[in-house]
Amino acid sequence: MINITNKVDCCGCNACGDICPTQAISFPRDIEGFWYPKVDLEKCINCGLCEKTCPNIHISSLKKNDYDRPAKAIAAINRNLAVRWDSTSGGAFSALAEEMYSRGGYVSGAVYTDDFHVKNFISNHPEDLAALRSSKYLESYAEGLYKEIRELLKKGEKVLACGTPCQMAGLRAFLGKDYDNLIIVDFICRGVNSPKVYRSYLDSLESEYGSKVVAVKAKNKELGWRNLTRKVTFENGESYYGVLMEDDFRRGYHTNVYCRPSCYECVFKGFPRMSDITLADFWGIERYDKNLDNNIGTSLILLNSKKGERYFEEVKNRFEFKELPLESTFRGNIALHKPIEKPLIDRETFFEDLDKNGFDFVVSKYFPRKKNYHHGWKQRLKHLIKPYYLFLSNERFSLPCYLKFLKINYRKNSSASFRSGVLIYPKKGVVFDIHPSARIQVDYPLVFGNNPVKGFHLPSCLRMEKDTEFHITAGKRDRYGDTPYNLRYGAYIEIVNGGKLTLSRGAANVGLTIMCAKEVTIGSGVRIGRNVSIRDWNGPHVIVSDTYRNHAPVHIGDRVWLCSGCTIMPGVTIGEGAVIAANSTVTKDVPPRTLVGGSPAKIIKENIEWY
Repeated sequence: MINITNKVDCCGCNACGDICPTQAISFPRDIEGFWYPKVDLEKCINCGLCEKTCPNIHISSLKKNDYDRPAKAIAAINRNLAVRWDSTSGGAFSALAEEMYSRGGYVSGAVYTDDFHVKNFISNHPEDLAALRSSKYLESYAEGLYKEIRELLKKGEKVLACGTPCQMAGLRAFLGKDYDNLIIVDFICRGVNSPKVYRSYLDSLESEYGSKVVAVKAKNKELGWRNLTRKVTFENGESYYGVLMEDDFRRGYHTNVYCRPSCYECVFKGFPRMSDITLADFWGIERYDKNLDNNIGTSLILLNSKKGERYFEEVKNRFEFKELPLESTFRGNIALHKPIEKPLIDRETFFEDLDKNGFDFVVSKYFPRKKNYHHGWKQRLKHLIKPYYLFLSNERFSLPCYLKFLKINYRKNSSASFRSGVLIYPKKGVVFDIHPSARIQVDYPLVFGNNPVKGFHLPSCLRMEKDTEFHITAGKRDRYGDTPYNLRYGAYIEIVNGGKLTLSRGAANVGLTIMCAKEVTIGSGVRIGRNVSIRDWNGPHVIVSDTYRNHAPVHIGDRVWLCSGCTIMPGVTIGEGAVIAANSTVTKDVPPRTLVGGSPAKIIKENIEWY
């Protein structure tokens, strides 16, 4: 009879509940939100099957495979870019699952419930893959899964089962033998978090945004794979982006505050692996093959058995991949070998505080937010050095550049701060023609006329007439972090007739032309290709027509991609996330997340994502 006296001895896999012939085992949750088996003595017949199925008890006999160490380590990206975008890393699980679906088989994995707890689920419906895809970073409830998989296998159905290493060890113990029609997939697991804490975290966000959570995506790619962004979408249409350790839940997770107790003494680490295939993020891929990188996720695939090798051979056409030495994976995946360390806090007090005072309280007490968390001596030193670094790296040792730097930043109507590094950094070949009354508001650093080609000189120009405005704003965070706006050489910007140009963080390639006589606004994260023209005014010439617009404001939303050679005409508004194809002429508004092309530009595709 299973009897947990020390919580580190139970991984919560639920296998003992499935093996019990009298359904004597239930799984009540403790104060931390984790479940543990409880035996109903009146139903128990002392058959001992629960103990025989416990992967923690029988780890020594379960930890075996065809190979002591993985036969191959592979860096891979899914050829379907939309799948890769929607995946946690490179889309490896989706490719494995699609192959199983194509054979008429079943796929199991973890899905969110309506209240954003996590449970294991199995089906042979390919449309379920979207819910199965992506990591959830919570303990998932698997009761009933093992019995269902066994019944399917006995009927001769093909199954691909994916779960945490402890769950897949539990599956092997439950089945008692290998099946040719079963592929077992696990992943490199750092630890599973408390569902109770996660729900409290979402409750806190719902209170902050005044709306119900309708979707959660861990490692959302909009700001880049490496930013580990958790995107939470609310019923009112707003979204929260939790980036790196600025996200309260991630900060608690990475300081090991609320993982399951067994995770601190995990016995399922290292080799041999008990699965046929192990998946993970390939952190550090940029050191080995940049063509498999571009910061939208790369998968690590470890082939642990002959069956796993054969399956990969059948699915490999779905990938771009490269085989690499196993040792190349170790640096970026410490959790492959080593359990996480126990937190330094008093867990009992932590969960008592959570129950009494809520998530925001424990955040401030145990892992404070950014204003307290990041202001260490390294951050203060970086803040002090930043302006000098930006100045020297951009102006080098060029007296003409120094003079232009002083001219643009220290004129009467310019707002600039050397102390914070929020300045305009002119490069060689830059020309300024600015009326004394023109106002420049600098809230974000701008490198003007950047030219990485040695010995090649193409001038860049900023001309501002009387009473015009140029505002460089920080805007929203994008995937490039806090790097200055990079305006490449050959730019020609004119602000005339009292016009106002607003430019948020982003980048523009060679040959950008902006003619602003009224109002031009360019949002955050906008990427501008070569020889793009943006104008809100057609000059002194007019066409006599009741539909002709000589001047009208231009508004370009956040995360827009203006491809090479396109022209944006007066009066146009381009919605967030849109893409303007190369050499297009945009004469009317473009809806958000829409690809347009042609002259005049027309809608090619709607509901797009780009990176």
